[in-house]
Amino acid sequence: MTRLQHLTIAVVGDEDLVNGMRLVGISRYCLIEGNSDVRTDVRRGLTELVRDPEIGIIIILEEYTEHADDLIAGVRGEKSMTPVIVEVPSKYGTKHEDIGALYRAYIKHFIGFEMEI
Repeated sequence: MTRLQHLTIAVVGDEDLVNGMRLVGISRYCLIEGNSDVRTDVRRGLTELVRDPEIGIIIILEEYTEHADDLIAGVRGEKSMTPVIVEVPSKYGTKHEDIGALYRAYIKHFIGFEMEI
């Protein structure tokens, strides 16, 4: 098992998200091109990243989660600590009314208690 200090972050997203994450140092990514079969590419990329033992966190564009709900639910339902899958909204907004509540629920699920952000 890989030590937690050596895990990396990966991203599944469009060109804007991937380029932004690459600017902050994330080198593992799955770029979903606008002219591709989005469902197939999201599922393929997410499956590849989930299987990589070096990945600790996967950031995925919120609008892409609908293409891989079953994969994401499977990962979140496992007893393993990693990878953690975090949805982020696109530059056009979010489908959640209260994004802060969503992230508080993530934190409570992952660490077991509520925390004020």
